[in-house]
Amino acid sequence: MEINYTNFNEVPNSETLDSMTKLHTSIFGVPDDLAGRMKEKPNLRIDIALIDKKVVGYKIGYALNREQFYSWLGGVDAEYRNQGIASRLIEQQHQHVKEMGYKSVQTKTKNKWRSMLILNIKSGFDIIGTYTDHEGETKIILEKKLI
Repeated sequence: MEINYTNFNEVPNSETLDSMTKLHTSIFGVPDDLAGRMKEKPNLRIDIALIDKKVVGYKIGYALNREQFYSWLGGVDAEYRNQGIASRLIEQQHQHVKEMGYKSVQTKTKNKWRSMLILNIKSGFDIIGTYTDHEGETKIILEKKLI
């Protein structure tokens, strides 16, 4: 089983997008009009892990402003977790973001997604705040300096 990594700076082709949307739905429970939402984001960056043509992991981000990048959505297929895929996707995203001149990456997560919270902290993020979202759940705001 060989995992291939690739990236896009725009919404990917329909085959890749369909595979990505299926994975997103399996993780988060709803498709969220992923393609439509991605089209609205400035300086979109999508990092993907593939086995054959199946997306087994993805990380999506976009520019918040000239200095900050937002690591927006991501996940790994349950069958392929704990193999370093998420770490590799984060590394790729952050390397690209740093090369593009951004000074920091920001992300948000929830306490219920502890593995993502722990991975973010291990990847150099600091918790910079919290707030309660419209569903009454606490969201944790994290930031990583790229200097």
